[in-house]
Amino acid sequence: MELRALRYFVAVAEELHFGRAAVRLHMSQPPLSRAIKQLEADVGALLFARSPAGVTLTPVGKVLLDEARALLDHADRVRVRVSAAVGVATITVGILGDGTDPGVTRLAAAYRRRHPGIDIRIRDTDLADPTCGLRAGLVDVALTRAPFDETALTVRVLRSDPVGVVLRTDDPLALRDRLRLVDLSDRRWFQFPQGTDPIWQSYWNGGRPREGPVVRAVQECQQAVLWNGTVGLAPLGHDLPAELAVVPLIDMAPSRVVAVWNEGDTNPLIRSFIEIATAAYRH
Repeated sequence: MELRALRYFVAVAEELHFGRAAVRLHMSQPPLSRAIKQLEADVGALLFARSPAGVTLTPVGKVLLDEARALLDHADRVRVRVSAAVGVATITVGILGDGTDPGVTRLAAAYRRRHPGIDIRIRDTDLADPTCGLRAGLVDVALTRAPFDETALTVRVLRSDPVGVVLRTDDPLALRDRLRLVDLSDRRWFQFPQGTDPIWQSYWNGGRPREGPVVRAVQECQQAVLWNGTVGLAPLGHDLPAELAVVPLIDMAPSRVVAVWNEGDTNPLIRSFIEIATAAYRH
């Protein structure tokens, strides 16, 4: 199996939709579909159950997803260590959340203009690690959301976004103009995998213990709402499928967009990144 094919597979598995996965991978859908079919041929089993509504993982696909994530994480660590040994001028940026955020778009353009000869690598991460692989040495700097454990990290706040609750449009609460956390006390909420930063988990659970399905990706969250009526929080202003609605929460602390890097890291590329990010998110 090629690492590229595994990255394609993970994107489809997390999005549960070939079209959205193609957009995430910056490619068209036909070659993505061909790559997945070839991977299924290599494995000797179907990885996805396909239907007009989308795709779901088969039992074989679920096993491969866990293994593929572990293998790709290891490959990323190898790449980081080799690049450091060679001395190539690179910076690896971890991104959690919506990569189409206008702030990200402005930052990318400005950083390319400032550093045209730098190899900029992007690591798109799931919701289980709010620091995007920073502690594991997989990235140099992360664009993410707080709060999380900031021990040995330096955090720069770039923007604060109000938060709402995501519901199915046929949910009675979806008709309300605003909600409070107490209105959701009897609902099931998203949970992140075991070992996830407890500060991060607590924030997205409204500050108290909850019960509900385990998710790793934004698309898994949306599917849990559609299929199970699970509620979850999300920053306002993001596009949602037509079947979902978001209602503002008036007693929920805003979600802070932050840039974060390892405390004491004096890499000038990181320092420049933070300066440019601060300016890009002011607009």
